Amino acid sequence: MVIERAGGRQPLAALLFGRNDRPTVDALAALAAGPEGFALLNTGLAPQGTAELLRDGLTFDLAGLAPALPLDVPAVAHRVALPGDFNLSELEAIWFQVGPHLAGAENLLPVLRVAAAILKHLTRMDQLAAIVWRPARVVMSPAWFAEAIGVWLAGGPFPALALTALARSEKGLASEGLDFLIGQEFVLHARTGAPSREDSRIAVRLTDWLVAHGRVDSAREVVLSGVGAVWLEPDGHNRLNAVTR
Repeated sequence: MVIERAGGRQPLAALLFGRNDRPTVDALAALAAGPEGFALLNTGLAPQGTAELLRDGLTFDLAGLAPALPLDVPAVAHRVALPGDFNLSELEAIWFQVGPHLAGAENLLPVLRVAAAILKHLTRMDQLAAIVWRPARVVMSPAWFAEAIGVWLAGGPFPALALTALARSEKGLASEGLDFLIGQEFVLHARTGAPSREDSRIAVRLTDWLVAHGRVDSAREVVLSGVGAVWLEPDGHNRLNAVTR
């Protein structure tokens, strides 16, 4: 197991706790059991404050467990289902990373689904205040994350507001974190003025379609269930313009 603060593997997610509330490896072991849980590997050999998690043949690492020092809270730009006075500066982070054998494969959907399932199980940890999904720079409540991920794992749509994010731009709604999955972000151009609630619904459906079908390298029309046709046109290597028809 290798845990790196910087210059190597970056966390997929960070689990945020109040000061002195981070769990120990022993507390993690008590949580691991159960059909939706995971196995802990090499618990006697791991460096202090770290744990190696196994599920479905894939390994992931946690670092920053007590009594080791906490790790940095990743930068965030989007907040979901958190109170207005939620203060990140008062929190400490545990990092969740893919294991070394998965480096470079962390954006593959089979790996991502297992990672999301483990993180959903980890939302049961006592005193967990929030979860950061680093590729989208989004911080959210554990309950929101668990619900969105649970729907996806049960066969529902991709959790577009948990594993990616949407931000208002001058042109409409811009995705963030989708590049991690398909190598492209999109801008959904608002039909009239500022983005509407309907534009947001279309953007969520578009995210689900793109995750399922992958990057778009030539202009094409796609039909999204429940919202109709959207025209997609690449703009450079890693951006898409999307316009409703």
